Amino acid sequence: MEELISNLKVQLVESLNLEDVTPADIDTEAPLFGDGGLGLDSIDALEIIILLEKHYGLHVADPKEGKNIFYSVRTLAEYITANQK
Repeated sequence: MEELISNLKVQLVESLNLEDVTPADIDTEAPLFGDGGLGLDSIDALEIIILLEKHYGLHVADPKEGKNIFYSVRTLAEYITANQK
């Protein structure tokens, strides 16, 4: 799980072109969206969906699930672990 979390942080920085943010700066438990986290927006959510499809072969079918899945790096990693074939 920790290796997946590290990989996700690198992929998020690269996919979202997060300037002035390194993978080490991303708190595994912090919210990705809104205040208190990375402050991502809906465009970033689309990039994360593409990242999940491209790197992990996963598709988020229910947008309502997305809010829980995309809450933090840890919730993303848990979703990947639970759903990857």
